[in-house]
Amino acid sequence: MNGSVNSAPTILDIKLKRGPAGLGFNIVGGLDQQYVMNDSGIYVAKIKENGAAALDGRLQEGDKIIAINGHRLDSLSHSAAVELFRTAGEDVELRVQQRLLIVGGSFGLREFTQIRYDAQKIKRKLDPSLEARVNSQKQSVVLEEEYEKLRNTDLDAWKNIRGPRPWEDSKEYQEQQRANLSKGT
Repeated sequence: MNGSVNSAPTILDIKLKRGPAGLGFNIVGGLDQQYVMNDSGIYVAKIKENGAAALDGRLQEGDKIIAINGHRLDSLSHSAAVELFRTAGEDVELRVQQRLLIVGGSFGLREFTQIRYDAQKIKRKLDPSLEARVNSQKQSVVLEEEYEKLRNTDLDAWKNIRGPRPWEDSKEYQEQQRANLSKGT
């Protein structure tokens, strides 16, 4: 057993058309191989890239499959569930219980880690028009130029302007500090 699940479920009916690589996902669980503590259900372990499930986009890793073509999976062994998937035909209807929150064991850790990596991938993909603007604003920085800027700075006239406290409005406070400095206070 790899963990426990605690969440509010969402039930979803998904119709998939079997492709050259099958339905495009792997399953875990069953009466003889509980994947989640105190639950002998069948769960989606992995969505295969470019498979039927991935192209549909609704089935997610960690979802519990309640039924396939109307046959409930809650009291089947793992091998019996696999056989049902193999003989389900070309058009397959799944009833799926999606989880909103997955907690505990390697099951929850894997899901949390996947969310983190997916978010990093999204951040790396910039809109092409935005990327063009960002790249056009980049300027080369030469160490000698930056040194000259620092060398020409009047450090004797430097004033310490403290940042705002958490309860203070940052913009208003900084404007007030700048106004006080310009008045000579």
